[in-house]
Amino acid sequence: MKKLLSLFLATVMMLSLVACGKNNDAPPSDDQQDQHTLGRATPYVFARMDGGHGPDGITVDADGNRITTGRDATGTKAMATASKYEVSQVGAEIMSKGGNAVDAAVAMGFALGVCEPFTSGLGGGGLATIHTADGQDFFIDFREIAPAAATLDLYVDEAGEDNGNTRSGGLASGIPGEVAGLLYLLEHYGTMSRQEVMAPAIRIATEGFTVSQYCANAISDAYEKATEFPEMQKVYWTEDGLPYEVGDVITNPDLAKALQKISDEGRDGFYKGEIAQALVDTLAKYGGVMTLDDLAGYEVQVHEPVTSTYRGYKIISSPPPSSGGTHLIEILNILENYDVGALEINSPEYIHLFAETFKLSYSDRAQYMADTNFAPDVPLKGLTSKDYAAERAALIDPDKAQEFFYGDPTLFEHTDTTHYSVADVEGNCVAITKTINYYFGSGVMVDGYGFMMNNEMDDFSTNPESVNKIEPGKKPLSSMSPTVVLHEDGTPFMVLGTPGGARIFASVAQVISRVIDHKMSLHDAICVPKIWNNGGANNLQYENPLKGYEQYAVTQETLDKLVEMDHGEIKTAASGAVQAIEFLQDGTLYGTADPRQDGKAVGVN
Repeated sequence: MKKLLSLFLATVMMLSLVACGKNNDAPPSDDQQDQHTLGRATPYVFARMDGGHGPDGITVDADGNRITTGRDATGTKAMATASKYEVSQVGAEIMSKGGNAVDAAVAMGFALGVCEPFTSGLGGGGLATIHTADGQDFFIDFREIAPAAATLDLYVDEAGEDNGNTRSGGLASGIPGEVAGLLYLLEHYGTMSRQEVMAPAIRIATEGFTVSQYCANAISDAYEKATEFPEMQKVYWTEDGLPYEVGDVITNPDLAKALQKISDEGRDGFYKGEIAQALVDTLAKYGGVMTLDDLAGYEVQVHEPVTSTYRGYKIISSPPPSSGGTHLIEILNILENYDVGALEINSPEYIHLFAETFKLSYSDRAQYMADTNFAPDVPLKGLTSKDYAAERAALIDPDKAQEFFYGDPTLFEHTDTTHYSVADVEGNCVAITKTINYYFGSGVMVDGYGFMMNNEMDDFSTNPESVNKIEPGKKPLSSMSPTVVLHEDGTPFMVLGTPGGARIFASVAQVISRVIDHKMSLHDAICVPKIWNNGGANNLQYENPLKGYEQYAVTQETLDKLVEMDHGEIKTAASGAVQAIEFLQDGTLYGTADPRQDGKAVGVN
């Protein structure tokens, strides 16, 4: 077996390497951004899909299996896909009224915070990758920031060990960026008013949303957390003091009030005044140190995306403070040295190659990645270099799993979440990943305004030697990877991203590879079980198959062979939920939602 595997991987190893191209375009000036808006989508008559979707309908069958069919859609004019069907409908509704892809994305962002409050919301932050119809690429960073008084000593005990303050309570929250980020997107790239794009979220918060099985599980899992925070209980527990269940309807009038204030007053309605004061006071009640000055001083940042190619396709993704885009590209660059399409998906050879590739990338991530405002020497060009990837690829032993250490990319110099994707036929593409970190974040709900605060301080390291250590004013490392893929001629091909913590960019890489290398449909590429290895020994993980995809299961025979190759103890793990759009050759848009959550794509015709 080992001889055969060695021969096979040696044979598929490519002999020629392509030098990495460099994008020399500087990020646009504020004036340039002010002048730029995306093209308006063509209006259409929106027909809301009634019936057929509910907690016991499209998402889960009678046996409790996630339903994989009926999650996709086509559109002749535009497409929206999110982890909540209702939110995809919001995006389509906005574009039906003449809004563009960014207008839709902003409306969907506020709506997601209402009907999927355990993953994102006003108290969180996120990242956006935008490709415009005229060929421009932008990366909008509205990630959370450590408060000015958030020093490392608050998060460690006398022995220097993590004391838990990064995960729960008032100290766990970074300064939220979601409101600033979504409003920035609308102001600079949208065409509609705040009132127009925020109306759907206000309506959902007022009228309520139906609890799905996925939502019920999240609320139930957070029951113990909620026992510490009465504000959270007020919204997500019944009058009997029990978590809401499947089929229940949750309204949040306090959140509707907060959204209405932002709609009326804009950014200042959140970062100044009564909401800001309530936010600071509620965090202080649970030991927090965030101030009004912290909130008022929050700034959205615009960066140049990281870019590279994979087999001729252009990859556009997230730069620091996210590690996701950089290491997505590093993974794809390593895989490019192999004929991946010749490997059977989830065979021992396939899993070994991907696992070792992931380990190489994660070792570099741990060593180098951090907020570049604090670590300006992050070697981005080296980490995304084809030559560096070739050097890393050469370290892979086809016969045996290894422990990998970080390399030296400087020799090649010349960062529980939700994701949604929006696009239109003009070629405008928006990929947004946003989060409050763990389900229900820190557990702290802002009193009187109904939104959860993030626990993003847990994305920092409490190791004082780490490049990602806690520092005031710093952004924590992230793996979020909102990504756009272009054809070789520069026309859009895919828009995608996923939640999943540190597994995010590995998951996105697998979907991209399956579509390009194995010619899979986008939906199948998402549904097929994924594998991970985030570095270290005994860390290979695989996903059990969804119903209908049993043929791609990791078999016991495969597991036995991987153990023979020193992959150690192999475990099962959950997956994220990829929301993706593909531009088809006939000019239509194809969208699909990952059946692991409650989503369904909605097309505009």
